[in-house]
Amino acid sequence: MPHVITSRARLSRRTFLKGLTAAHASVVVGLPPLVSMFNSHGTAYAADVAAKRTLAGAIDKRYVLWFNGNGIPERYWIPTRDGADYDLTPCLAPIAKLRDDTLVLSGLDNTFGGNGHPQALSALMTCTPLTGNTPAGPSVDQLIARNIGNNSRFRSLQIGVSQESFGGVVQKNMTWAGPNRPLPPEEIPHRLFDRVFGVKDQGWIDHKATILDAVRQDAILLRKNLPKEDEQRLDEHLSSIRDLERAIASLPPEYQNVAEPEEDFDMKDWPRIAKIQSDLLAYALAAGQTRVASYMLTKCQGLARFPWLGHTAARHHDYTHKDGKAPGEKGAEGQRILRDICRWHVEEFAYLVAKLKSIPEGAGTLLDNTVLVFVHEHAEAGPHKSNGMIALLAGSRDKLALGRHIKITGTVGDLYQTLAGNVLGASGVKIPTASRTLTEILV
Repeated sequence: MPHVITSRARLSRRTFLKGLTAAHASVVVGLPPLVSMFNSHGTAYAADVAAKRTLAGAIDKRYVLWFNGNGIPERYWIPTRDGADYDLTPCLAPIAKLRDDTLVLSGLDNTFGGNGHPQALSALMTCTPLTGNTPAGPSVDQLIARNIGNNSRFRSLQIGVSQESFGGVVQKNMTWAGPNRPLPPEEIPHRLFDRVFGVKDQGWIDHKATILDAVRQDAILLRKNLPKEDEQRLDEHLSSIRDLERAIASLPPEYQNVAEPEEDFDMKDWPRIAKIQSDLLAYALAAGQTRVASYMLTKCQGLARFPWLGHTAARHHDYTHKDGKAPGEKGAEGQRILRDICRWHVEEFAYLVAKLKSIPEGAGTLLDNTVLVFVHEHAEAGPHKSNGMIALLAGSRDKLALGRHIKITGTVGDLYQTLAGNVLGASGVKIPTASRTLTEILV
């Protein structure tokens, strides 16, 4: 850490800028990790600074569960070699620059996965069987949120990108508070922005105002007591919020129209929306708004077309089978198309990982204090495989054996339990299908 505060006022990690818009709507802007919030060891000052001025605590760990629908082409996704010198497959190419920050897992079993997409997603997210149209228990992110998320402004955030409405409630939702209690992902960027910042004013979206006007006086007062390095970080943080406002306001009006079931999705600018949603998530994590989030890039049994990749003859799920104009996943052409689609999935995941790595926090980065888990509902997409599944992990350098591929024997539940207890310190979390700690993934 380049600068340590010794004589200036120390800030709580949970400091916020607050204000009102012209329409008298409340605005809450969280702060980035500032030098003034950490001691010389890179640990955060206690929340009650006045009463505990000499005390410090460990930086909160965060948890992000990231999901993509359908499955993978194993030959283009899973490395053939284990260890640190694993081969970077075509689907994993986007993590090349983040190789030392990620861990590739293969060989996991999805207990209760069954032979269908809803069954597989229910098992993947809740580690319980699908009973009718609902999982038998809460999703893993909610179990973790109940354990570590109660002191945050939001116990958890549910974020999505794809607005597909095909299928039932299980295809559309990855997060569940319990049976028959889905927590839908917020797929509309301006609505997610409103939730995170507390905005209920249309003015900022119409280019008439910025939410930063509402907190300007609060920011001026805070800046007076900050060292130069923190002033710069605060200015960069507020500028990034303004950039987010502009990015959302520049989206075409049709992006917020929810599609009808079975509708094609050629015109959805998902790569652009995905990056905005990732930026909003990074902000929420950096500003201490939440410690737990789920991110649903595409839906279970997804029907997307991919015009930005040049694949519009059929839809994603069709490409995993021989259906209509799709060549079928077993053939060379079908495998190459699935390779391209899955590489885009990893590219969006890598964008978020890199974003978190770019944000300093304490003696390290926000990524160092976050564990991200990237999963699919199946392994090989065509046969709906629920064994030999993959996962990508990122972050938590102090706990995870990053920079390698590990072919592992265990269940998805074992993975979640290991991350909850051994990485996040959420000892109260009990995953239904967990039977052992995956010591292979720990340092």
